[in-house]
Amino acid sequence: MAALQGSSRSGGSGRRGRRTMAEINMVPFIDVMLVLLIIFMVTAPLITPSMIDLPSVGKAAKQPDKIVQVVIGLDGVLKLKVDGAPDEKPVASIEQLTPAVLAVVTPNTAVVISADKNVKYETVVRVMDTLQRAGVPRVGLSVQLAP
Repeated sequence: MAALQGSSRSGGSGRRGRRTMAEINMVPFIDVMLVLLIIFMVTAPLITPSMIDLPSVGKAAKQPDKIVQVVIGLDGVLKLKVDGAPDEKPVASIEQLTPAVLAVVTPNTAVVISADKNVKYETVVRVMDTLQRAGVPRVGLSVQLAP
């Protein structure tokens, strides 16, 4: 029985010496956070803010000879208005718009898209894309200035 008690003591003492820690050691976490804070504080002034050079309105190299206006109505109907012409010429579809515009466009002609504010954005982008793919050099959007 003495032998059994001795073995239980040695096995039991090993178990009693190891206790699980119920708390988290925060010191390494705080050290890492302070190092990261110092790194960011040192590198932040070295980062240069990106500057974007935006184009400004009204500084075109040459004013257009004439302006061709593509009008998109609320119902999606396309009309073509040439500068100097008294009336608008209706266009049946976007596919028919390209030849009609190319017939009146010269190298220094500006094409302006005027759309009702309730027209789908997709329609305006499709018209602009069609004109640019057809090779129209100057395509723009018409806007109304806020009061």
